[in-house]
Order: sequence, then C-alpha cells, then structure tokens
Amino acid sequence: MAEAVRYYGTGKRKDAVARVWLQPGTGKVTINDRLAEKYLGRRVLAHLIHQPFRITETEGHYDVVAHCHGGGLSGQAGAVRHGIAKALLEVNPELRPGLRRTGMLTRDPRVKERKKYGRKKARRGFQFSKR
Repeated sequence: MAEAVRYYGTGKRKDAVARVWLQPGTGKVTINDRLAEKYLGRRVLAHLIHQPFRITETEGHYDVVAHCHGGGLSGQAGAVRHGIAKALLEVNPELRPGLRRTGMLTRDPRVKERKKYGRKKARRGFQFSKR
C-alpha cells in the first residue's frame, strides 16, 4: 500500500520548536495528539495557526499534525504557524510571495533576555534604600 504524501516544516518562536506535517485532508489540526482548539485553549491562538491557510487560500485542504516542545502556549502557537507556512512552501513554492509579504516565513527573533549578575532580573536592579 502506498504511503500518503506528507509535507514537513520546522517552526520556531521564542523557546518553542514545532515539527509540523501537512497531508491532504479536511483541515483538522492536531498538536501533541490533541485538537488545536483544546490544546491552545484560547481562540486567538487557534486563529493565529490558521493564518497561513487563509493567506494562501488553502483552508480545509490539509490536515496538520504538529509536535511542539519548549516555551509556552503562545510561543508554541507561533512556532506551529511558522512550521505550517514552511510546509506550505514544500507543497507549492509559488505560495512564497504571499507568505513572505505577511511575515509568515520570518522567524520571530525575540527571545527572553538573560538575567545579569548584580541585578534582580535582566535589567531591573535591586531596590535602593538609603538606610
């Protein structure tokens, strides 16, 4: 029996990494073996994940299976979105201009700044008291 065609993309955001596979289907999105809406919990994050499909007008054409680790829910949602966009390029390289224009292919470089010695957090100093 022939194996179904699958397209792969790796997405990253903050500390989150998502391995994303697309396969022709009905538009079901699964993250870490749970439905995206249940896993993410917030409608805004579920909406974020579907953006690449809306931009390329391929909504409902592919099932998504994603495995995420690291970061929090927001970072993981951004990573899945990035991974979906990269996987869509494997499906059809002609989708690149639309995805590039909307910033879906750019890895968001913002990450948490490290804590420095002599400080309470990355930039905040300890509270000063004259006494």
